[in-house]
Amino acid sequence: METVLDQARRVFRVEEEGLKTVRENLGDEFARAITILLACPSRVVITGIGKSGVVGQKIAATLNSTGSPACFLHPVEALHGDLGMVMPGDVVLAISYSGETVELNGLLGIVKKRGNPIIAMTGGRHSTMSRAADVTLNIKVPREACPLGLAPTASTTATLAMGDALAVALLNQKNFQARDFRDNHPGGSLGERLKVRVREVMLTGDAAPLVGIEESAAAALRLLNAHNLGAVIVVDDQSMPRGIITDGDIRRFFAEGGAASADFANLPTRALMTENPITIGAEALAVDALSIMQQHEITILPIISPDGPLLGVLHLHDLLGKGEFRFLL
Repeated sequence: METVLDQARRVFRVEEEGLKTVRENLGDEFARAITILLACPSRVVITGIGKSGVVGQKIAATLNSTGSPACFLHPVEALHGDLGMVMPGDVVLAISYSGETVELNGLLGIVKKRGNPIIAMTGGRHSTMSRAADVTLNIKVPREACPLGLAPTASTTATLAMGDALAVALLNQKNFQARDFRDNHPGGSLGERLKVRVREVMLTGDAAPLVGIEESAAAALRLLNAHNLGAVIVVDDQSMPRGIITDGDIRRFFAEGGAASADFANLPTRALMTENPITIGAEALAVDALSIMQQHEITILPIISPDGPLLGVLHLHDLLGKGEFRFLL
């Protein structure tokens, strides 16, 4: 009697057999598909229904993360208004194992009239979808792993693998590098995020809370409220960081019997700031910035150029993301 392990191993064998078949059938049409995709000035619009649609969403995600802008379009929703997503220049990648999905073929007929290139991913080499396409990628497998031959199993694995093959081939053709991949994954693992340079994650321009040394405490307080970063950097007229004012500095000022509210507003920032703030260079690694923050129990760092002027500001949230702030506790 076949055990559950025997059944699992049989599924792997069937799916391996399917992948081998698709790999061996790979030909010039794949190279033509890559040529079309490389020439695309816009996005790859991926469409499919059911399991093909689910796989299509994963292929879109993989393309996006590897440097090829993509989106998923449901064929039924497309026929009820979402067709507006398809812009001139978009390449349509249609997925249907049979190639005879009515809703999908109805969409492709419209897209073809608009002049968008169509790449079909199907096991039906002579199907309606294949005839509508500019290029057909053959994902035909000998059989499904489902013993009833009904549930898409080996065929969806083959479809997914074909999508990965497209993404990797495009990645190589575009000379997409690890740094590019990391740029598309700002919410990735903490370890990866801390490998970047400080200049890649610092706040600059209007996003950086900077106040002049001759400005008032009221101006500093407005910036504190507007930026909600817990601190503002005090700079002189040469953009040199001269001090830092934190929420805590203002609380302590009043708690220790400082001036009345009316007088506080007119105080110069130099009266509130902590002088000579800790700084770091823009070329330092994010992990070094995090180490400094932890060592000095601070959450914000001024970023300076080699000759001293301020370039930007780095907040702890820019390193860790707000959802991972708890990892410091």
